[in-house]
Amino acid sequence: MDFNFSEEQNMLRKTVRDYVDKEIMPYIAEWDRKGNFPEKIFDDLAELGLMGVCIPEEYGGSGMDYNSLAIVCEELERGDTAFRTAVSVHTGLNSMTLLQWATEEQKQKYLIPQAKGDKIGAFGLTEPGAGSDVAAMQSTAVKDGDYYILNGQKTWISLSDIADHFIVFAYTDKSKKHHGISAFIVERTWEGFSSQPIKGKLGIRAGNTGEIFFENLRVPKENLLGKEGEGFKIAMSALDNGRFTVAAGAVGQIMACLETSVKYCHERETFGKPIGKHQLVQQMIANMEAGLQMSRLLVYRAGELKNEGKRNTRETSLAKWQATEFANKAANDAVQIHGAYGFSDEYPVERFLRNSKAPVIYEGTSQIHTIMQAEYVLGYRKDKPLNKMLPAWNKK
Repeated sequence: MDFNFSEEQNMLRKTVRDYVDKEIMPYIAEWDRKGNFPEKIFDDLAELGLMGVCIPEEYGGSGMDYNSLAIVCEELERGDTAFRTAVSVHTGLNSMTLLQWATEEQKQKYLIPQAKGDKIGAFGLTEPGAGSDVAAMQSTAVKDGDYYILNGQKTWISLSDIADHFIVFAYTDKSKKHHGISAFIVERTWEGFSSQPIKGKLGIRAGNTGEIFFENLRVPKENLLGKEGEGFKIAMSALDNGRFTVAAGAVGQIMACLETSVKYCHERETFGKPIGKHQLVQQMIANMEAGLQMSRLLVYRAGELKNEGKRNTRETSLAKWQATEFANKAANDAVQIHGAYGFSDEYPVERFLRNSKAPVIYEGTSQIHTIMQAEYVLGYRKDKPLNKMLPAWNKK
């Protein structure tokens, strides 16, 4: 196993880090305070070739491997969770799902402009009464000639007011429970589509989050993704990709907590010495470093399985669970290290703590991942190869 990054990956990390330091860090406190998502970020990321970093060049992407996507997510979340979330949704949940499941015609129409950054993609699975229990969704899609009539709503949708294209899920046959769920590609401009933002969030305030609604929305049959009844499988495979990017982002948040805390440890003195000299502060710093290194190993292990085109549900689940928990703990310790200053927005650690809570909830709560991991160990859960896997990254 090679633990070294390639020259291309090191250059990629430097490019994203330099961009974050220059274009995000100086402004993020104000964006977060005002709840403002600067859409120009998408134009910048597209210019850097990061909107389709792991999408093959033939479909408009940069053709890098999946661990390169992890590097992008790490460095973006080091700036703020909102920007990693945008890439997670656009690339991880939408574009990678199209790469895996879409027809050639759908890839030409939707994937290519998304990978280039000309269009923005999002993902609609969660509903007011259906989160961890996907089968509890109420949205329906009824076949009507050459169309499906879509009705329902989705909530906690990132990029709800910004995205051009959405992959959404609805029942085409509710009697079959999760085997009756189908997936569709929906465009914002279609009659019957609407959205509204969610205000008053604890964290990720600089990110756009909201609800989307479908009222007798006519979806052309050509926009069925996969086959009828494959929606649940498509959603679960999408979550393997989305969870991977969330885990990678959590590594970036731990980095941010560690960098900020180390800097403060050298600046602040108590009892006649830098606070970094106090053993209990060192313990928190050491725990951050341990969490960073362990999380990164779990993430890149899952990424290598993706590079090889292998099923990675178990490994990605473990990476997402552990990395987000480590990030939440690191953010809490960062506030503690900063003392009273950590309780104000004079320092970024209070934002880190607020932001760190959402990733332990979305894309599978920590409790769901705990159950998954136990069931794997006990032999109650076994994954079968999907009939459509992400294409293996060509290392030659």
